[in-house]
Amino acid sequence: MLRSLGQRPVTGSDEDPRVAELRTAVSRLRRELATHPAEFPDRGIAEEELAALAAMTSGGIPEIPRLRRSLLLIASAIGSVSALSRGLSDVRDAVDLFGGPPRG
Repeated sequence: MLRSLGQRPVTGSDEDPRVAELRTAVSRLRRELATHPAEFPDRGIAEEELAALAAMTSGGIPEIPRLRRSLLLIASAIGSVSALSRGLSDVRDAVDLFGGPPRG
């Protein structure tokens, strides 16, 4: 996991390390969700939003409000599935790398 926004990717690419971190966290949670045996009512919503997040990481810097909306939907959909809590936490941490929620 990246600890500082100032770190550069090891691969030598110009990719934003926050995007790489988000892509990794989303990919991991998608795999965990795919292998999770239990069905639950909002599983489809979680899968759709994870796919949307994955797509956002392929096009440069994602829009922060859209990241936060997807995170909220994913958390609502799988928040009660304790087996997925670590993966969800990793995605939340990766979204937080893009900045905190707006102050109101």
